[in-house]
Amino acid sequence: MFRPEKHPGEPLAGKRVVVTRAEEQSQELVDALENLGAQVLLMPTVSFAPPEDSTELDAALRNKKDLDWILFTSQNAVRFVFLRACELTHVQPVQPPRPKIAAVGVATAQAARNLDVRVDYVAQTQTGESLAAELRDQLAGKRVLLPRSDRVDDRLPDALREAGAQVKEVVAYRTLRPESLDAEILGALRKAEIAAIVFASPSAYHNLAAFVPPAELARLSERVQFATIGSTTTRALREAGARVAIEANDSSSAGLADAIAKYFQRQK
Repeated sequence: MFRPEKHPGEPLAGKRVVVTRAEEQSQELVDALENLGAQVLLMPTVSFAPPEDSTELDAALRNKKDLDWILFTSQNAVRFVFLRACELTHVQPVQPPRPKIAAVGVATAQAARNLDVRVDYVAQTQTGESLAAELRDQLAGKRVLLPRSDRVDDRLPDALREAGAQVKEVVAYRTLRPESLDAEILGALRKAEIAAIVFASPSAYHNLAAFVPPAELARLSERVQFATIGSTTTRALREAGARVAIEANDSSSAGLADAIAKYFQRQK
């Protein structure tokens, strides 16, 4: 299960890095870390599924012409909205010239472009609140669709409504907790035999806390370097009492791997 060291002399040579992303979304990050010499251990703490009831999402997709904006805050939102649009009769994933499409971060924007969905705006700072602030002058009185996970807070819709937008929130996908985790990897983590562990969302951390008590995770973060993607995830971990050593502002796999490598290079 533990992979041999492949790139001695690289910045992450000999470092074991745990990736908690869903397996189907991990390969690009695994490749980026391994190219820097890391021994990558996959321990998904999240998985994703369509909503149990797609009625509201279906209605929104069938009436896209009535919308001014669709705001995508994650690659999962893009993926599940696209899949559902393809499943619905006579509904196309893209319908120019409206609505306009905005994305939080380059990775989310690229996920849309990979599906031939045009992106009209990409947030300069990769948080939903920043997206709302940057688009503030364009949102007053506009009808905005916000497809999201079933496990999110109200910061973004509140910020959009403060900007004067008419917000329609719909559940585009569910974020699920696994029934079990790899015992060997989990044991190595709890013994701090891991150099770093990566969290791409607050759910990834909170789901892990169902297997490792939060107080233990907080202590563990002093011995294992906790790495996060974006300030929203960082804030969630710190609010839970954990120390975040590495925060990648670039949400791409290459950007995250580079941030981890630079951290360990500085430690030398």
